[in-house]
Amino acid sequence: MKLITLITFLSLTFLTIPARAQQDEVPKNIADSVGGALNWTEGQFLSVAEAMPESKYSFVPTAGEFKGVRSFAEQVKHVACANFAFFNEIEGKTPPEHCEKGGPAPAKTRAELIQYLRDSFDYGNKVLATINAQNALTRVDGPYAGPNTRLGIAVAAVWHMADHYGQLVEYLRMNGIVPPPTQKYGLAVR
Repeated sequence: MKLITLITFLSLTFLTIPARAQQDEVPKNIADSVGGALNWTEGQFLSVAEAMPESKYSFVPTAGEFKGVRSFAEQVKHVACANFAFFNEIEGKTPPEHCEKGGPAPAKTRAELIQYLRDSFDYGNKVLATINAQNALTRVDGPYAGPNTRLGIAVAAVWHMADHYGQLVEYLRMNGIVPPPTQKYGLAVR
């Protein structure tokens, strides 16, 4: 019986070593380090964009001091445009104009806006993969978080998404929708 217990213990110990090693791993480069936060923030933001029904995409808060704020749809479009803008700047390209008003993209429906958002995430991740130790501190000029460095602009992009995520969480809650990241923990309030 002791032998079986010992074998079981050793088996479980050796099975958990790879899992613990994965948990203890840290990013090996700059792009992966920022990329982890970017991917997590993208997932959070996309989940709230997908949680709002199409009929509520035009929602604008009215109770309190909300004069002139963006609708839910305008928030999503703004973030997608800004993602393109931040990462265009990192690549040295001219960013889209007027992202504060949604920019030039024709996306209007929920499906179009979510696709625009996904496209902006894909683009951002592609550009982020080009940031390395040799170019991370290269100067970037432009109207979206510039002047800065390539790394600084990437961090600003993550911060920007997180900021608007917090706003959209409130929009969902004002419509009786618990944000999906909160739902997965079985919590109504977080």
